[in-house]
Amino acid sequence: GCASWTTHLVHARLLLEDVRSSMTETTLVREDSWPAGLRVAQVRVARPTDKLAEVEEFYASHLGLPVLYRFVDHDGFDGVMLGLPGGHYHLEFTSSHAGSPCPAPSRENLLVLYFEGEAAMYDTVERLAGFGHVPVDADNPYWGRTGALTFEDPDGWRIVLAPRPVVL
Repeated sequence: GCASWTTHLVHARLLLEDVRSSMTETTLVREDSWPAGLRVAQVRVARPTDKLAEVEEFYASHLGLPVLYRFVDHDGFDGVMLGLPGGHYHLEFTSSHAGSPCPAPSRENLLVLYFEGEAAMYDTVERLAGFGHVPVDADNPYWGRTGALTFEDPDGWRIVLAPRPVVL
């Protein structure tokens, strides 16, 4: 219910403050291009689903990723691509007309979205909550210690919302 959701948000914010106070500041090194031997122009992560409409609704309407392209009956497949317009990273979900049973893999197969701060992450968490999505326990305790929250999509695949980019 609502009280347990609010309690969870308060607990996550307190945990995040604990983690933040114990961290040392490190510079994140960002590369401007792919290595010389691997000049990749785009990255797309694709997976099948038997719940294409529900999965699209979750990622587009609930999570907030823009739909870039949708296709119907392309060689027996329907699908949707989501991501940032003009971006080089996309998610693609496909459904075969012949059927494509798609059980979710282990609870450690994750899509991790790193936010530019706690406020941005919690805007998304609250939007998901408005659609009835509640966090699930992460198998790896690391995510809880960093203040991240884990959700499941309609197929049971897990999405981790992390409050800040990873420090390498």
